[in-house]
Amino acid sequence: MTLFKTALNAFCILSLAIISFSSNANPPKEIFWEDLIPKGHVQIDTQAQANHEGSDQNWVQPDLDAPVVKELNGQSVSLPGFVVPLEGDSEVITEFLLVPYFGACIHVPPPPPNQLVHVTIKGGVPIESLYDAIVVTGIITTETWSGELAQVGYKMKAVGVAPFEL
Repeated sequence: MTLFKTALNAFCILSLAIISFSSNANPPKEIFWEDLIPKGHVQIDTQAQANHEGSDQNWVQPDLDAPVVKELNGQSVSLPGFVVPLEGDSEVITEFLLVPYFGACIHVPPPPPNQLVHVTIKGGVPIESLYDAIVVTGIITTETWSGELAQVGYKMKAVGVAPFEL
């Protein structure tokens, strides 16, 4: 890892901590993927249905009408996941999909829209490996977004990205 990337990672983590403590008396709400599914909604398990044989049906996004949790709209949250880059360069990305498992939207059919978050981060953030889980902190909204890879049920303006640690 270059010295620049190390310094930028440290800056992002420090900025996240400062923003969390100084601008909010309450830290961001830690949420997980099941929190993005309304209580009582029976979710389709796309991972169980996936195969890697390349059939056209395998790449169709299921359950496009999957409902979102409206109470999350406008909340400051932290959500772990994996990155599917959309915009950026070799140093930083400024726009990406946050997905619940590695390979979602790339190697298997996309999850339902309520299991995808379209993330933008001003100034961008370095992502060293798409295989590594991260935690994104920011303001989540229940706005939809559509791109070539999938239809998305949530958007987030990120203020910080950090490595996911158990």
